[in-house]
Amino acid sequence: MDDEHAVEIFKALSNQTRVNIIQMLKDPDSNFSAQAHVIKDEGFEGGVCVSDIQSKTGISQSTTSQYLSILLQSGLVEMKRIGQWTYYRRNEKTIKQFEKYIGMNI
Repeated sequence: MDDEHAVEIFKALSNQTRVNIIQMLKDPDSNFSAQAHVIKDEGFEGGVCVSDIQSKTGISQSTTSQYLSILLQSGLVEMKRIGQWTYYRRNEKTIKQFEKYIGMNI
């Protein structure tokens, strides 16, 4: 991970609600209701529908979408459309790289 990518992640994590979203997505089974449209065959286990994230955070749909877009751009989450629904989950690969970056540079 280079410094520029790390800065984008730091920016994404500079908002408490975005941090909360990342934390909730760490254990989606405990933090959200069952995701009816995420099928194991789709290969996106752990994905949570935008509307469930919005409901859990208590912020507007547009703000939720904006926050998820920031997290997506930073690489902290992955997105997949399944039918008419959009799902997000943590990008564990990027999170591990960021943890390593912090350990080596801070």
